Amino acid sequence: MDKHTPWHRLLGMALTDLLTGRPWRVELETELALKSQRLDLLIIERDPGAAPLSAPDAPADELPDGLENLAPHNLMTYKSHQESLDAWALEELIGHYVTYRKLCSIQAAHTARARSIPLLPAAHFHRYAVATRAPQSLVRQLPPGTRRTTTWPGVYDLALGMAPIRLIVIDELDPQPRNAPWELFASTMDRRRQGLADYHARSPIGVLLRRQLTRAYHLEELDMAYTVDDFKRESIDLLIDDLGPLTAEQTRRLLERMNIQDLLRDLPPEERLRGLPPEERLRGLDAEELHQLQEYLKKLN
Repeated sequence: MDKHTPWHRLLGMALTDLLTGRPWRVELETELALKSQRLDLLIIERDPGAAPLSAPDAPADELPDGLENLAPHNLMTYKSHQESLDAWALEELIGHYVTYRKLCSIQAAHTARARSIPLLPAAHFHRYAVATRAPQSLVRQLPPGTRRTTTWPGVYDLALGMAPIRLIVIDELDPQPRNAPWELFASTMDRRRQGLADYHARSPIGVLLRRQLTRAYHLEELDMAYTVDDFKRESIDLLIDDLGPLTAEQTRRLLERMNIQDLLRDLPPEERLRGLPPEERLRGLDAEELHQLQEYLKKLN
């Protein structure tokens, strides 16, 4: 498998698709300092005054295990099957949280034209550490009693600092269809296959993600019934739904890409001529054809 596969970005695509139609958006590799220090993933609640969502609303209670209680701001570090989640990664996450909370507080104060800059409430920020494999080294580094189990297998709360860090171990999650976005990034091929089978794209990004992961895992034979033509057709349908009503310019560009002759061939004659004035309908007829038309009209009268 290619060691240069951008797993962080692929997980970001999965979360972007997952949250399509839900009141959050995802940002990748968010810059948090003048000197480059990038946070892997950032899930932000959408502004109520933002543009309408491009997909049907989806209930938040159908999110995968571990994401049931998203806050307005959710910071996430991710370690793929090629990496190990350790205590230093959590230290970095906490540092990113401190910086990001300050930046958000400054921005909020500037927007409100406030004279002082109070910190936004800590409850507005959640921290997530996602690991494909069980982080054995981290478990050994944590003080006793720090890791607390939750209702879901593979989901833990780490009592570190003023607020817990939610730890999600993909390989330990319950293999249910709701966890398909996580299982796409499991370490075993069987779970990846199941994740791809259960995964339902909500946006064009999701369709592209499914295709990229199928190739990254060398699973072109995963589903022989799902062909390249199926992929193109599904992508086009999702793109059309995502675009909504086309502008005149978009319609013109779309028509330029189409085979007009094939389009007209499928239309009945009355549809081809609809809206044309009589002189336009007769344009192109030679003298013999006009004579035949006159004779036909005489018979009708």
